[in-house]
Amino acid sequence: MASQIDLLAHPKPNLLKFPDRRSVYWLDELPAESKKNTTTFEMTSRLEQLAQNKQAGHFFENRRSSEWVVSAAALKARPSQRICSLALPREPAEGWQLDRQLLVPWSVAVQTVRASPRICQLAQPKRMKMMSNGFSAESSGHTVTVPTVTPSARLLHLASPKQVHPQHALDRPVSWPIPNHILKTSASERLHLLARPKTRQALFEAYDPYSISPAARAATASPRLLELSLPLPRKCKT
Repeated sequence: MASQIDLLAHPKPNLLKFPDRRSVYWLDELPAESKKNTTTFEMTSRLEQLAQNKQAGHFFENRRSSEWVVSAAALKARPSQRICSLALPREPAEGWQLDRQLLVPWSVAVQTVRASPRICQLAQPKRMKMMSNGFSAESSGHTVTVPTVTPSARLLHLASPKQVHPQHALDRPVSWPIPNHILKTSASERLHLLARPKTRQALFEAYDPYSISPAARAATASPRLLELSLPLPRKCKT
C-alpha cells in the first residue's frame, strides 16, 4: 500500500492537455429521431378521469336570479315604531361642539384697542449699562447688576489656543518645480536592469504550471514530515 507521502508526490493531472475537447452535453445538431427508442405512453383510467372538465354542481343549476321578485305583502308592509326608532341617525353627545375654525376673525373691539402706558413700558427692550463693577440691566424700573469675575490662571491657560508644533511643516503643494540637475540626470545600468519587467511565458507556450523540478522529485522526506503526513488516529478505522 502506498504511503501518504507517495500519494502527495504524484503530480496533478494536466487539465489543459486537451483544451479543445467538446462537452458530451453540447451537440451541434439534434440527434435523428428513431422510432425504436421512442417511449409510448398509455393513459390509465385514473388519468382519463382527471383529464375531464370539472362539471358544475346542482347548486349552480338551480340558483335563483340576482333580480328577486318582491312579494305583494312586502310591498304593502308598514314599519313598526321600533324599526322607525332604529332607523333614525345617532345624535351627538351632550355638550358636543363643532371644531373651532383655524383662522378666528378678530372682533372690532380688538382691532380698535389702544395699548396703555404700562404695556408700552413693558414692551421696551432692556438697556445694558457698563458700570465699574460689572454690567447693569434696566427694565420696567428694576435694575439687575451682574458682578465681574476675574478668571484664574488655570482658566486663562485652558482658554489659550493650542500652539503649533515647532517641527510642523505645511502641506507640500501639488506641483513643484524640478531642479535642473534632476532633469539632466542619466539612469545607470542597474536602474535600467531593475526597470525591465519580469518576463513570463504565456499559457500554451512551453509553460507547464504542473511540472515538478528534478530536485523536488529526488527529495527525501524527514521523519517529522512523515509524522505530520500520517492521518489522525481517531479518523483511522480499525
